[in-house]
Parts: sequence; structure tokens; C-alpha cells
Amino acid sequence: MPLTVLLAEDDEGTRLSICDYLELEGYSVVLASDGEMALQQVFDYQPQLIITDIGMPYLDGYTLIQKVRQHPAFRLLPVVFLTAHNQMQDRIRGYQVGCDAYLPKPFDLQEIGAIVRNLLERSQLIQSAWIQQVALQTAQQRAMEAEAHALKTEAEARSAASSASTVCIPPPDLGPDLTPREQDVLILLSDGLSNAQIGDRLFLSPRTVEKYVSSLLRKTDTSNRSELLRFAISHHLVS
Repeated sequence: MPLTVLLAEDDEGTRLSICDYLELEGYSVVLASDGEMALQQVFDYQPQLIITDIGMPYLDGYTLIQKVRQHPAFRLLPVVFLTAHNQMQDRIRGYQVGCDAYLPKPFDLQEIGAIVRNLLERSQLIQSAWIQQVALQTAQQRAMEAEAHALKTEAEARSAASSASTVCIPPPDLGPDLTPREQDVLILLSDGLSNAQIGDRLFLSPRTVEKYVSSLLRKTDTSNRSELLRFAISHHLVS
């Protein structure tokens, strides 16, 4: 799907020449002949980049970008000012309101294309990095929630066992009393997985996996993983 560029320019000839060039470069172009129309099209089309003149009817380019930047979703939206206003104070004001490039008229279409391509590539990289960071944070949060749920379930099971009647016939010795999570870790250990691999499977940190392994060694009265696996096989705890 092509990236969308919003072009706000009140001169029809300039507007159409830039539009034709950018469409040949593979972009989808939305046109606006004044500032108010451009502002509305920002919300309607949500473009990936804005090219705008400064001197336009109803709403000039400075005010347009100030209004766009007030919305969090568009604060990093790349903006190119394309204008005949080329005094130093004009350029300073342009950068102050949030433009990324200031291109004076007369302009060269190839230069516009290079600026647009550079800004869009950088913007896409930033967006991709942000999405990856959000995905990583979500995965970490889910792992923490799963671990907390497992610990809570184990604590509830112990509490229920301690509150049960103490007058009962002791069960036969069928081996150590393992929690469901310890059984999961033991099964994956028997498959030859490392702590990190077990953590990935069970959404646990390697440090938490090591705690479960230590608990298994203690409950089975073994001193290393090899002895633990032999004990598990002999007591039919794993296949």
C-alpha cells in the first residue's frame, strides 16, 4: 500500500506538477488548495507526510502545522514547508512550529522527491522501532502476569492443604509432591531444554526457572540434574 502525502498549495500549477511527480514516484497524494481544507484532510486521510505552502487562504502554513502538532497522533508527522517566504525569520519560525525541511521556491522536483523519500524512510524506521518496543513490553507484561498467577495458584493450593483435616490415613509414598509448574519444568528438563528455553516455553524468566529446578532437587534429595532425571524416570514422573 503506497504511503500518503498531503500537499497543501493554493497555486494550481504548482500543486499539479508536484502531485504528478510524487505519484510517478509511487506515492498516494491528497490535495488541498487552502489551509482549512488541509487540516480537515489530515484527519480524514491521516497522511504519512505533509508538504505545505505558507501563504494560503483561510489558514496559513504556520497555523496549519501548529494545529496539527496539537494532536499527539501527529506530533512526529514529517512536514516540509515549500514557500516563497525565504527570509531567515521565516525559516526560523517554520522550524519553531515543527517543520522538518524548509524548501524555498523556485524548487526542483527531484530535490522534493529526495527530501520526501528521506523523511518517510526515517519516519517508518521510528514507527517500526516503536511497534517492536510495544510488542516486547506486552510480552514481558504477559509473562509477569502468568508467573504471578502460577505463584498465586501454588500458594492457594498450599493454603487449602494446610486447612484440611489432619485426621486422615496417610497416603502411600508415591514420590515427591510436585506442583503443576514444577512438573512442567521437570518434563521440559527431561527433553534436554536449557533454563532460557524452558522460560520461553512457560513464559518465565530464567531466574524463576532456576528456582523451580532448585526446588525439584530439594524435594527429590538429588544433587544435580542428572540425578534428578534418573530419579524422575525411576519414579515414573516423566516418560
